Amino acid sequence: MPGLSKKSCVPCSGGVPALRGEQIKPFIDQLSGWDVVDEHHLARNYTFPDFVSALQFVNAIGDVAEAEGHHPDIHLTWGKVGVQIFTHKVDGLTESDFILAAKIDELPK
Repeated sequence: MPGLSKKSCVPCSGGVPALRGEQIKPFIDQLSGWDVVDEHHLARNYTFPDFVSALQFVNAIGDVAEAEGHHPDIHLTWGKVGVQIFTHKVDGLTESDFILAAKIDELPK
């Protein structure tokens, strides 16, 4: 079975249940540094030595998000980037959220 970062996000049209409880564990176990918040979204913060480095990371996340057709919420401040990921159509987590998180983690920091 390929790792999460080797998979592609699948567009969600709704009508499928969000992952809950034990369904989340096999996915979160493949990530490092991400938190599952209220079984609703993934969250992670990254730190950088300056604003420009943080902005470059945000732009790299944007490139991945566009390529995958799956878009996180991103918060940029001086030297910090916060990322939240969930599937809006189901108002919760799907496999695609974990795939995107894995792809973000592979970006240069």
